Amino acid sequence: MRTIDLNCDMGESYGHWRMGQDAAIMPLITSANIAAGFHGGDPATIRKTVGIAVEHGVAIGAHPSLPDLVGFGRRVMKITPQEAYDLVLYQAGAVEAFARAAGARLHHVKCHGAFYNMAANDDTLAQAIVRAVKDLGGGTLLYALSGSRMMKIAAAQGVRAIAEVFADRGYEDDGTLAPRDAPGGMIEAAEKSVAQALGMVEDSVVVSRHGVRVAVAAGTMCLHGDQPGAVVFAQALRRAFAERGLGFAAP
Repeated sequence: MRTIDLNCDMGESYGHWRMGQDAAIMPLITSANIAAGFHGGDPATIRKTVGIAVEHGVAIGAHPSLPDLVGFGRRVMKITPQEAYDLVLYQAGAVEAFARAAGARLHHVKCHGAFYNMAANDDTLAQAIVRAVKDLGGGTLLYALSGSRMMKIAAAQGVRAIAEVFADRGYEDDGTLAPRDAPGGMIEAAEKSVAQALGMVEDSVVVSRHGVRVAVAAGTMCLHGDQPGAVVFAQALRRAFAERGLGFAAP
């Protein structure tokens, strides 16, 4: 059976503020990107989210962000490569510590929001992030946008990077993600998400919001946990993939 990883951004609650449906989504995914406090998440939330992941056999990833709690990590900031390295190592180290305490290990790193988008085509930031993942050791994987500069830089530095595609986001003609607030930037219908997901996995193509066919490599597929329909989307993806003889497994 052909398989693909289904990942989800998790643990983004903070204090008494709650984000997402982590407990309901976790049994439906194969890897979790856990916030480490800079856009969401706090020590207790990291511990609880790691615990749920271990309970369901879900691979544990760190989800480092720019330091932007107020903007939920979605605002562009000017940072140096050294700051990018420090941000990744610091936040991944926090998630790794909780994973180790729970008898598990850190499986991967996936940057969040603006940090992810900035590094996709900025060589200096990408190099710093790749170096941080490499310095984490233990065979830690890097999740990066399919077709991005980050993928090429990771390969050159000997870091295994998994090409990521998105089941619930619209694409631009160049293969980058459309802004969330742009028309078609977020996919809100489960059937449309399923159709896009199957196209990316079976045909290695995604249709941009302007109708352009863009080549992609689907190594891991993201479903955002902060959207209201995340559980319904995940259930629909699992049903549709099972009908096609496709399965889900972490890389």
